[in-house]
Formats: sequence, structure tokens, C-alpha cells
Amino acid sequence: MNFFPIAASNDAHMRSAKRERTVPITESIIHVPGYPEKLAIFKMQASRFWQVRCWNNGKTYRKSTKSQSKRSALIFARIFYEQLMASNVVQDSSLFVTSKSTDNPAKTRTTFGALAAKMYTNEAARVKRGEYTRGSLQVLRNRLDAHLLPRWGAMDIKQIDYAELLKFTQELSEKFSTITINQYLVAVKKVFNLASALNLLEKMPAFPKVKVKTVSRGSFTPNEYWSIIRCTRRLIGKVHPEYTDLRKHYRLRTAENTMPIDLQWAIRFMVNSFIRPSDLKTLKHRHIEIAQKSNHTYLRLTLPETKSHGSPIATLRPAVTVYKSIVAHYQPNDLANPDDYIFMPTLRDRNYAHWVLSFFFNWVLAETGLKKGAHGQDRSLYSLRHTAITFRLLYGEGIDLLTLARNARTSVKMIEQFYASQLSGEMNIAMLQRKRK
Repeated sequence: MNFFPIAASNDAHMRSAKRERTVPITESIIHVPGYPEKLAIFKMQASRFWQVRCWNNGKTYRKSTKSQSKRSALIFARIFYEQLMASNVVQDSSLFVTSKSTDNPAKTRTTFGALAAKMYTNEAARVKRGEYTRGSLQVLRNRLDAHLLPRWGAMDIKQIDYAELLKFTQELSEKFSTITINQYLVAVKKVFNLASALNLLEKMPAFPKVKVKTVSRGSFTPNEYWSIIRCTRRLIGKVHPEYTDLRKHYRLRTAENTMPIDLQWAIRFMVNSFIRPSDLKTLKHRHIEIAQKSNHTYLRLTLPETKSHGSPIATLRPAVTVYKSIVAHYQPNDLANPDDYIFMPTLRDRNYAHWVLSFFFNWVLAETGLKKGAHGQDRSLYSLRHTAITFRLLYGEGIDLLTLARNARTSVKMIEQFYASQLSGEMNIAMLQRKRK
């Protein structure tokens, strides 16, 4: 008896069954709005995750999105597509721009989504050249995925006129501040500027003008500042009261569920050094030097460049005391070396370290009742930077705005707009009423 035909038949059946498990489920195929039909997400029997595929020049590029959420899968697909373009894997220029017009098949149209993909690739290249920050690129990505591509992705760029932009602005006005609305319009304008540069528009549409109303994050008064310090010291080592609510605070790990000693240092250091909250996660011992000049002892901070400012920062004297306390605390554990981080050095995930400090600072603000400022604005770690600059404006004898701006790595315009605007004559009553001699 010959069993080989049966075995061959079984092998063929197994191969067929395996192939069927990886074949896209037809009814699950979704073309990404605003992008060529060659880019799509789909489901298959072999995985619970959405898959993405992009076909070009006889080759199909596929990848798992590692997500069961359709919304997340669509976002992943856009990024996947743009990474293909950025790495020059996709050479077909038709993928960048056009799709067939529905009213005239012979005519092509340029979709907003395709242009947005090309614009995003250009911005990613600027990041590599050091002309654009990675954080700004991520914000741009979020804006595209949140409201721009779902709304206009599949629309011809020429159909988006002033009336459509005005309607979009009015709808955003119900959800966001004028600053956020203006940032969305900036992202839209980048897409239109690219279309204009590629000669795809006869005329740029007029954009609605939104008057940006700036609201300072709010500084703390001296009494509020010391109240925060006392509260933070009192809570060191105590478990956060909401830690057990894992559904709300799932990011907080057991190892970091108590108030860290680093927070009280971070608060005092920020108020005496003018640094931004983002510097807390990148600051290392190699960035700090204890200096002395004209009988003044201070720290010279040589931080990585932030917002096009790279000059060193000179701190106030109290920052020296804070730094020495940090070194004394961590040196016995060999955590005060040049490449060790200043705050929470045991955490390798620096974004998480920054989040932990911010999370516990919000607890302190809740305990002291200082979460809201005098004008109702929310306060955060950034308010400590505002406090540092405001204190110098109030108590720094003879200090000029240019010196303060350069040392705080900002501009005189920003100081006048966001910091000095919060001051009143009563705050510096002695200088206001001083007479000439």
C-alpha cells in the first residue's frame, strides 16, 4: 500500500490552512483615509492585532501594529507609511500626491493627507539636521492624527477654502484655548505651503486670524513656596493616597509609590536655577560645576541646548547647598558620578522619572490647596520656573531683563509677556516709592 499520496495531500492541506490564517479577512480591510489605497490595515486569523500593508512596485510591505484598537492601528499605519518614504524604501512619487478624482476619472487630485505625509517627512528630516526638536515633531504628529487627517485626509487640497478653515476654527474654539487653535492652524499652513511650493495650488486660501490670549502658568508667592517645601518634606516616604486606584494611576510602579526625597530638592533647585521641568530628567553631574566669582558662589549649568538656547546658566547661592545635599545622599551608593542623573538617578526611563516628580508635585499642590493660581490657572512644575524668574524681577537688585533672559535661556519678549505681566506696582512698593537723591 502506498501512503505517499495521502501524506502529500495532508501536507498540502496543512500548507493551505496555514496560508489561510495569514490571508487578510476581506471585510476587515480598511484603507487609511487621505492616503493611497495601497496603504491599508486589516485583520487575519493568525493574530489578534491589526496588520498594516503597503504595496509598491510589485512588493508588499507588511507589519503588525501590535494593537487591537482600530484608531491606534490607523495612526500606526500613517507613521509606517511615512517611515517607508523617509527611508527611501518607497520610490513611487505617485504615492506622495495624487488619487483619482471621483467626478472625473481622467483627472487627478491631490489629497490633504498625502501632502501631510510628505510634509511630516520633511519635518522629520529637519529633526535629524537639528533644525526642529523631536518634541515639536511629536506634537505635530498628534495634531495630524487627532483632528486634521480624520477631517481632511481624503479631501482634495483645493477644496479646503477659507470657509472650511473658518468652520474648523469655530469647532476647535469649543474645545481648546486660542494658543492650541493657533498651533493647529500652523500645522495646516505647513501643508498648504508645501502644496504651494509644488505648484499644486493656484492661490493660497486666506487663513482665519485667531488672537492668541496667553495665560501664565502662575508663579508662587514666597509664603506659598515655603508652604510647598514644608509639605513636601512632611510627605517624604509616605504612600500616595490614590496609589491603590490602579485604573487611574496605572503608570505608578510599586517601587515609586512613596513620596521621593528628590522632589523637595527639585523644587528648591528649580526656583534657584531658572531651569525648565524638562531639564530635571536630563541634568547630569557632568553638567554642573561649582564656581566662584567676586565672592559669589554659584553653580554653572552647561545643559544641552533647549529652544535654540545653549548658553550656560548661573544659579543662585541656595542651589549650591541643594546640589551638595544631593551628592552627599547619593555618593555612598556610587550614584554621583559624572554620567549619573541628578534627580532620581536609579530610574533609567527618564520620561518616567519626570512623570513621577510631576505626579507627586501635584499631590503636594492638592495638599496645600495651591493647584490653582490667583487667576484660576492650573499650576504645575513649570510654575516653579515662573517663580524663579518672578522672584528675580521682584527681589533682584538692579537686574536688567536682558541679563535675566539670557541666564534663563529665554527672550526679553517672553519675560515681558509671561512673567513681568504678572507683576503689580504693589509687589515692589519700595522701588515704586523711592525718591531720587
